Amino acid sequence: MQSDHPVPEGGQTAAPARRWLRWLPGLTMLRTYRLNWLPNDLAAGLVLTTMLVPVGIAYAEASGVPGVYGLYATIVPLLAYAVFGPSRILVLGPDSALAAPILAVVIATAGSDPSRAIAIASMMAIVSGLFCIVMGLLRLGFITELLSKPIRYGYMNGIALTVLISQLPKLFAVSFDDRGPLRDLLSLGAAIVDGKTSWYSFAVGAGSLALILLLKRFDKVPGILIAVVVATLSVIVFDLDSRGVKVLGKIPQGLPSFALPSIGDADPIKILLGGCAVALISFADTSVLSRTFAARFHTHVDPNQEMVGLGAANLAAGFFQGFPISSSSSRTPVAEAAGARTQVTGVVGAVAVAILLIAAPNLMRYLPNSALAAVVIAAALGLFEFADLGRIFRIQQWEFWLSIVCFVGVAVFGAIPGICIAIVIAVIEFLWDGWRPHYAILGRVEHLRGYHDIERYPHALRIPGLLLFRWDAPLFFANAELFQECLLEAVDTSPTPVRTIVVAAEPVTSIDVTSADMLRELTRTLGKRDIELHFAEMKDPVRDKLRRFEMSDVLGDAQFHPTVGSAVDDYVERHSAQ
Repeated sequence: MQSDHPVPEGGQTAAPARRWLRWLPGLTMLRTYRLNWLPNDLAAGLVLTTMLVPVGIAYAEASGVPGVYGLYATIVPLLAYAVFGPSRILVLGPDSALAAPILAVVIATAGSDPSRAIAIASMMAIVSGLFCIVMGLLRLGFITELLSKPIRYGYMNGIALTVLISQLPKLFAVSFDDRGPLRDLLSLGAAIVDGKTSWYSFAVGAGSLALILLLKRFDKVPGILIAVVVATLSVIVFDLDSRGVKVLGKIPQGLPSFALPSIGDADPIKILLGGCAVALISFADTSVLSRTFAARFHTHVDPNQEMVGLGAANLAAGFFQGFPISSSSSRTPVAEAAGARTQVTGVVGAVAVAILLIAAPNLMRYLPNSALAAVVIAAALGLFEFADLGRIFRIQQWEFWLSIVCFVGVAVFGAIPGICIAIVIAVIEFLWDGWRPHYAILGRVEHLRGYHDIERYPHALRIPGLLLFRWDAPLFFANAELFQECLLEAVDTSPTPVRTIVVAAEPVTSIDVTSADMLRELTRTLGKRDIELHFAEMKDPVRDKLRRFEMSDVLGDAQFHPTVGSAVDDYVERHSAQ
């Protein structure tokens, strides 16, 4: 909501205020909040509540702690992220990807003691939160910039398929061990063939999905909320829970309180390593999901602040009887599909869960699980991206196949391994461009200013004895040897004996120790052949690096020229060339 007293733009008072607001994106958002967004955020928050409760309880049990702590790990982190988180749409809370590492530490250090289990899980959340905050302050969020648009499409398409498949067992009221998306699909098929499914449950879920998709075309109609209410009333009126339709059931009552977790004589090393492990998992998942949704809405999210927001949410969970949390690839699209505009949606969801715990813990008792599955499936359908992938296939097929590889990685191995695959592919893609870059020999083209690639202009004129060589990439360890080979090959194939080489170095944005040592050796090799090595248009930061690498003894100031033209003029003057 617009502030009646905006922060002044100038003066000593404004500067500290701006610095503080940088770390509190939620407060900045409130300063520009529009009242016409409020109905969307309220409706989306109520819809989101129908997901937060069952998912929170389920993931708590999967993490080895009592179900009510899953709701505690939902309420306070959502409020913390609303203040510190930069994303307007991201929903945080208990996550399936974190359940396995949390459970492993809890079982190893707490045994079957519930109170000890939640203390250890809470301490893991504190460790995870501190780790994420430190990463954000060290500005390590750049890792998300490694992912190109096709790779992000592949990741999100894989996530959409994974989420969709994960909900199908709930649609049919069957359960089995999670063994990966494709194996789960085969297990579901076997259960249907063996008659272990509930067709009443499927009818409720399929009807809910149809109603959601039907009402989706009407922007101002809360289709998801209507479908959930209709499904719940159907269960009550027709007594469907006695016919195989699984319902949420009774939820525990009570609110979280501030508590410092006491781990007693538990192994602190296991808790520390476990907390760092879940931090890395949530870091990868949250950063990619945040960046992807930011691209969908044409907004910018600071990945470093995203880490700070994630860390603050985990700290809040740890100090209020929760356990490590992450972003949610299922609840976030639900919030988006329900019309969420800002983090007010998360605040509404947190408050609604708190009210349910206090005043009406049994209000959602008859909510069918298959209806919840329908909500998630409808949201997952909206995550798929095919149209732009078709365009990418037409204009750059190898990037299209990169997207497909990433999609298959997520679909086969799961979200977290899929992220790792995506990052590895992105690094290879980046290194490949620098490892084998384009280079050119330059010449003078009649009636065209400057010096140009002789392959594109075969009739370009070359000055006898002068080799103009352009390298279109940074110089670093992976391409240093190739640079030397290409340059010496250009010398050997020159139509006239080369006396001077001028490297057009404007595209060379960086240099490392390996390539600097290569230049030192190259200069000696060329010197034995009475060939001088010069550079033109080299950027000052790159020249500074050469000085720092102690190259001044082999490359003097006279060998650097501000432009290619001035280097040519210098050669012509020194050698009386035409």
